[in-house]
Amino acid sequence: MMDSIEQFNHSQVSEFILLGLISSQDTQFLLVALFSVTYVITVLGNLLIVVTVFYTPNLNTPMYFLLGNLSFVDMTLASFVTPEMIINLVKKHKTISFAGCFTQIFLLHFLGGIEMVLLVSMAYDRYVAICKPLHYMAIMNKRVCILLVVTSWFSGLLHSGLQIPFFVNLTFCGPNVVNSIFCDLSMVTKLACVDTYIVQIVIVANSGMISLSCFLILLISYSLILITIWSHSSAGHSKARSTLTAHITVVILFFGPCIFIYIWPFSNHSVDKFLAVFYTIVTPILNPIIYTL
Repeated sequence: MMDSIEQFNHSQVSEFILLGLISSQDTQFLLVALFSVTYVITVLGNLLIVVTVFYTPNLNTPMYFLLGNLSFVDMTLASFVTPEMIINLVKKHKTISFAGCFTQIFLLHFLGGIEMVLLVSMAYDRYVAICKPLHYMAIMNKRVCILLVVTSWFSGLLHSGLQIPFFVNLTFCGPNVVNSIFCDLSMVTKLACVDTYIVQIVIVANSGMISLSCFLILLISYSLILITIWSHSSAGHSKARSTLTAHITVVILFFGPCIFIYIWPFSNHSVDKFLAVFYTIVTPILNPIIYTL
């Protein structure tokens, strides 16, 4: 009995090594400066939106209510990913504890799931506003807005909660080097010293399908909106077209990497870690710019 316990303890990996984006020291210092500026702008921009939306009576509308929640999620997502990435760039030993890795995986999928559903909710809001303007206030009432936000948070919790048990029950006894900027389930599970086929299926079925389904819903919604706008030519609709084009660009930048990482069967870790920058760093700074146009 004691021998089996000692063998179990010996087999457990207590920390992981994150390789980060690049190994060049000169480029790393440049990235530290770039990511630091990006992080400050992201937090200040999203915080300004949250404060403005919730303390300005004139902005008490469904669109800004959803935008305020999106900005809060973006600010939180950036705050747990970017600082850790900056620290790892300047650290000589780029390690993260098992508990820290577990926390990153949980928060990444929790906040990512919330953001996906919020983006769908905001697209639905724009669809109703443009395609059914006379019924907008009746459809997008306060109860519906709160329900959409609660649904997004519950979906994020469910999305993350379904995957975490699989990670906790894995055994890591060999390699502990993660070729990424942070711990992510798809990369960490490949280091386990047990068969992870079922876990990989769960990841594709959960993370992959929620990304793909939300992306398709968004494309359909924005297509219907653009068709409605194109059928009514005016200066106001011209501005709406350019705004929606910007929205679609952000959606592609967020969902494209997610779909590629979690569904594409021939993923490359070197490519995946650069794609991860888009939905963890680029999108949170673009959202407050694009969605306030």
